[in-house]
Amino acid sequence: MAGRIALLRDGATLLGTDTGEGPAVVFQHGLGGGEAQVAQTFPPGFRRITLECRGHGGSGLGERRPFSFEMFADDVLAAADQAGLERFFAGGVSMGAAIALRLACRHPQRVAGLVLVRPAWTFAAAPTNMQPIAEVAELILGHGTDKGRTVFAQSATAARLYREAPDNLSSLLGYFDRPDAKAFAQVLANIAGDGPGVSERDAAALDIPALVVGNEIDAVHPLSAAYTLAAAMPNAVFAEITPKARDSAKHFGELHTQIATFLQSHSQVRSLIS
Repeated sequence: MAGRIALLRDGATLLGTDTGEGPAVVFQHGLGGGEAQVAQTFPPGFRRITLECRGHGGSGLGERRPFSFEMFADDVLAAADQAGLERFFAGGVSMGAAIALRLACRHPQRVAGLVLVRPAWTFAAAPTNMQPIAEVAELILGHGTDKGRTVFAQSATAARLYREAPDNLSSLLGYFDRPDAKAFAQVLANIAGDGPGVSERDAAALDIPALVVGNEIDAVHPLSAAYTLAAAMPNAVFAEITPKARDSAKHFGELHTQIATFLQSHSQVRSLIS
């Protein structure tokens, strides 16, 4: 099957995709990403449902403030309800991984397994690795895109990322180039200061299979976050793959293999999630 999803939530029209066949996987994008990011990240061969979160892709901002993981996760669950999914795998990259973790902990009867790719959050709100994004948001809100970009490019944060994680620096500079940069900066600020709202005890209570994928050369998505989440969940497997900053094609090839192998190995729950 293939089709578009549309939901109206708090005055926001939220768009998404329901594509492919087989076990259903609700898979979410990262902060600033959308359908295109997920299509690059997720392997073919499965039914994938992706909702573009408020302010992302073709989805509107809506009336409610502040933006939060609670809001985004509730929207995603509404999309799963509309798609007729009683039980499904949940997953995502970065922010999407945190949304998936929240769904699994808050709605354990709905989530059959987890796929967490390059997680940026573990259990605390406003982790230090999100500080560069908070810094970008503050500059856009306070100075606008042109001056804000100039200030950021000359900052100690930019210099550190240039040395340690150039891929992250490129992504951060991209926030200044968005046509909706001023409006989206509020999303950046709110989400960078938030967290999935789950505890280590919540994660330890998850009785479902989980795959956690991380890589080096990534300051926003530290390998330590992936280690921490994998260690907290009793049925999790951890996989380290080639950094995107080192070899993008190899990164996505390995990622597709890890996700597909994990999902296929748990196909015994296919009847529950199709």
